[in-house]
Parts: sequence; structure tokens; C-alpha cells
Amino acid sequence: MGRGGVHKDRSDGPERKCIATGEVQPKYGLIRFVMGPDGQVFPDVAAKLPGRGVYVAADRAVLDKAVGKKLFSRGFKTQATAQTDLADEVEKQVARRVIELISLARKSGDAVAGYEKVKTWLDREEAQVLIQASDGSGRGKSKLSTPHFGKYIGWLTADELGAAFGRQTVIHAALASGGLAKRVVEEAQRLRGLRETDDGGKGRTEG
Repeated sequence: MGRGGVHKDRSDGPERKCIATGEVQPKYGLIRFVMGPDGQVFPDVAAKLPGRGVYVAADRAVLDKAVGKKLFSRGFKTQATAQTDLADEVEKQVARRVIELISLARKSGDAVAGYEKVKTWLDREEAQVLIQASDGSGRGKSKLSTPHFGKYIGWLTADELGAAFGRQTVIHAALASGGLAKRVVEEAQRLRGLRETDDGGKGRTEG
């Protein structure tokens, strides 16, 4: 298993090398960075910006190491400047990407929210991914189980899940198999490596 909870599997597409750890792993477990004309380093979480890119594992400690030890200059083979709060910016962008993907799944009918709807999907074995808010009630969340051979995402907040479903807050959600489920899981795994997930025991009710 690579950093950020992403499994290393050569069948998972192109691989790249992390400039901080030296590990080679699938691109979806890494964050791509590009450099502007002024030498400033920018995250390219969608890996679509033009120009030469370097990669860092989707892991906050590794990213902080890359910034602190000025490894971007080594990676780009020229003087490069990275902002000290780069990890925070990357986390925000990846979180936004996960929310947008879940929203797209909702619009295509491949995602539902709310305890009863999620429970129905789980009972019918229609759900492939169970998503629960990190700041939701532990007691409430324990009533639902991850689908057999399915995936679990538990590090988005109730507000973030709410944004994906056009609500104020959402505690429970589920994704059907196929569709955008694989992409949501991959992006969520990157987010997990960049984020602290302990909610301090504070629960939230669904709005």
C-alpha cells in the first residue's frame, strides 16, 4: 500500500515518482505540480495544466517535507518557490474535486443521501460506496455497514457532503457501483492522506 491509503498496483494506470519519497506509484495516489513563469509552484490536482510537472504523494507530511526541504527546485531542476501553506491549498482543491464528483453522481442518479435512502440501497445491495460525515454522530453512523466488497469514505464533513447534495448538511450518503464511484474513491483517498479525520467526538445531526 502506498502513502495516503492508496494501493500500489501496476494495473491501475500510469505511474509516477514522488520527488520527496522516491516511491513510484499510480498517478491517482499523487498530486501533480507545475511551475509558473515566476518560479511559483502551483498544484494541478486534475493533472491537466500544460508544461512539465512533478509529483508528490498525496500525504500531508510528505508534502510538507517537499516544501520545507525545497525539493521542488530539485524536481524542476531550477529555482522554484512553494508557499508554506501549500498542503492546505492542495487539501482544499482535492476536497472541492471530491464534492464536485459526488454532485455529478447525484445528478446522474448514482448517489443518494439520507439515512433511510442509504439503508434501502444497502439492503438491496445497490450501494458500492458508503459515505458518512466525519463530524456525524458515531452512534448513528454505526447503524449502517460498508457494502460487502465495497468502499467506505468517512473523512468529508457534514457541510461538504451537504454541498454535494444541495443541502445544508448530510451525514449519510451512498454511491452505486459503476459510474463515478471509482473516481470518487480515488480522489477521496487522496484527500484522506491530506486531512486529519478525528472529529473530536462531536456529532452532527442531518439537516
